[in-house]
Amino acid sequence: MTALTFSTSSAATLRADAIVVGVAKGAKGPVAAPGAEAVDTAFDGKLAAVLETLGATGGEGEVTKLPAPSGFKAPVVLAVGLGDAPEDEGFGTETLRRAAGAAARALTGAKKGAFALPVADAEDAAAVAEGALMGAYAFTSYRTSGADSAGGAKKKDDKSAPLAEVVVLGGKPRDKAFKAAAERAAAVAAEVNRARDLINTPSNDLNPKSFAAAAQAAAKEHGLKIEILDEKALAKGGYGGLMGVGQGSDSPPRLVRIGYTHPKAEKTLAFVGKGITYDSGGISLKPAGHNETMKCDMSGAAAVFAAVVAVAKLGLAVNVTGWLALAENMPSGSATRPGDVLRMYSGKTVEVLNTDAEGRLVLADALTRASEENPDAIVDVATLTGAMVLALGNRTFGIMANDDAFRASVHEIAEEVGEQSWPMPMPAELRKGMDSSVADIANMGERMGGGLVAGLFLKEFVGEGIPWAHLDIAGPAFNESGPFGYTPKGGTGSAVRTLVRLAERTAEGDLG
Repeated sequence: MTALTFSTSSAATLRADAIVVGVAKGAKGPVAAPGAEAVDTAFDGKLAAVLETLGATGGEGEVTKLPAPSGFKAPVVLAVGLGDAPEDEGFGTETLRRAAGAAARALTGAKKGAFALPVADAEDAAAVAEGALMGAYAFTSYRTSGADSAGGAKKKDDKSAPLAEVVVLGGKPRDKAFKAAAERAAAVAAEVNRARDLINTPSNDLNPKSFAAAAQAAAKEHGLKIEILDEKALAKGGYGGLMGVGQGSDSPPRLVRIGYTHPKAEKTLAFVGKGITYDSGGISLKPAGHNETMKCDMSGAAAVFAAVVAVAKLGLAVNVTGWLALAENMPSGSATRPGDVLRMYSGKTVEVLNTDAEGRLVLADALTRASEENPDAIVDVATLTGAMVLALGNRTFGIMANDDAFRASVHEIAEEVGEQSWPMPMPAELRKGMDSSVADIANMGERMGGGLVAGLFLKEFVGEGIPWAHLDIAGPAFNESGPFGYTPKGGTGSAVRTLVRLAERTAEGDLG
């Protein structure tokens, strides 16, 4: 994992592979951002002019490398674009986070990068640190490049390895606020990257059983309480949703409860994650071209798992329980068929009209089970519907809720931590489309507004009086295009930071 330190050293005297500075778009061309003073002085105040000559504009995420000036210990200056220069207030934390991430990606293979970006306070330092640590990510578990000729461990000079050390200049290592900022950034980024690793792991190695084992190992490491229900316990307990989805696979389902408690906690949160380790669509088989990335259909469970561990690392004064609804959706002679009726853990019956609408079935069981503990709020996270991607695109997740104030609070929190989201309605008239002639409810309704229909289905399984929010992360969970900012190609760890911040706010007495 990439190391993190804060330093008050000068950019000129610090030994590193590169000094990272910011450059913004000004009215007449690029301008050097605060933090770049030492570098600008060494260029006789002409750093911006030099960068402009090299084609830099200051556009967001733009990266320009140039030789460091004489006298610097680092051989390279890396200028990263911050976008438009602010007129009054400083650069926003998300701008700093993305810029640091872009710079860290550009320093792949380097041992040490010193980040001299605009840092006015501990919040800015935390944003730079978090962005750099999330940007310094690579999933290399299955690559043999960089290994020795015998296929052994990666060589120390592997050029594809993530940046090994991040130093945030302007961060005060002995200051209480800065120290806390560094610890939080390291914990949150590590757990985002844990979620990414899980999402990127192919389904032949990550199935419900191995996912549960990973949760069990983390629980032991961090002192968390864990309970794992296997297929026998699920069948005995009447978890018809999980069993119905998982019965077509040779890898049987699991329901994992992983819990963190704090002696001073006054509130309890339940996080519920969809964990379909591979989604073929079942008997309602997905068409060609829609199967290749379906290892990512457990991104919600990965986010929930990682968030609970992050809360434990931070020692927050709130109780948090994570529920991982794990199954593999496969077609076989034992698979659930369209037209079958499942009896859910809640006792309700569901007519399965489409076996590819399986996420809501496993979540329904987990939501009912989570509700039995009467938490102060429930948030579920799921790559649930393609309809949400059509509505909001690939970078924004939708938020639905049974309480308008809670939905607004979750949306505000997501925006605060830099995760793009949008509040979505749950029109009551769409519920009628799920009426079934043979069961209490069908797992499909009207085609138009499919993402909203899915939310209405889940609402049926949330305990009475419990505030609940549903995060449909189908768009941003898996990035199939090129990397940007601190976001890599592949698994992104979407929603981890939102869940952690919600837990922090709850610990502070502001549940929303």
